[in-house]
Amino acid sequence: MCLLFPLNVFAGEVPPLEGIVEPNEMVQYSSQVPGILESVLVERGDRVKRGQTIARLKSGVQRASVNLAQARVDFGKRKLVRNEQLIKKQLISIHDRDEIETEVTFAELELAEAKELLALRTIKSTVEGIVVERLGSPGEYVGEDPFLIIASIDPLSVELVVPVEYYGLIKSGTHGVVEIEGPASGKYNAKVIIVDQVIDAASSTFGVRLELPNAKKKIPAGVKCSVSFDS
Repeated sequence: MCLLFPLNVFAGEVPPLEGIVEPNEMVQYSSQVPGILESVLVERGDRVKRGQTIARLKSGVQRASVNLAQARVDFGKRKLVRNEQLIKKQLISIHDRDEIETEVTFAELELAEAKELLALRTIKSTVEGIVVERLGSPGEYVGEDPFLIIASIDPLSVELVVPVEYYGLIKSGTHGVVEIEGPASGKYNAKVIIVDQVIDAASSTFGVRLELPNAKKKIPAGVKCSVSFDS
């Protein structure tokens, strides 16, 4: 478990404490719109980048709507070009000219709406991380319930539990050294980013979180550690 050794920088000693290295985020992916999965492009254990497409819903109707809206825009623009000479010669009234231009504007708005509805059928990752669970497969119905979970592991979070008598001794921004045993054993620099302002009455403890950089994805989440702070 995470151990907090005596600190010269504090006005007292902090005894060993329990904690663990965890992902900084666990993102559960569902769909903004209900539908049938056409494809799931990642599997458990895969690394994904922010913005990467991870799944698609069947979207034949939505693609047809985009094509129809695009055809209306193209037709309206061609109609406007054909009537330019008539407009210049003032053979078309201002009202007729306004109608043509308005038709094009409405068609462009319908196209933008159709594209937005189509985009909802593509699900992209909002974080860079590791796929930890995949529940959905092509052909299955999806909606509000999560079908994919991605853990963000850069940076990692080191969670500590501190007895209430040491409240106020650990400050946000304090730098520490995290020593990990087992996988990816070694010492790593970290920084305190959260000190809970609410005490847990049942256990008389409060939480502390350190941010642990993990750019090379060398350190797995879920490992035990010990923490010492800069003196």
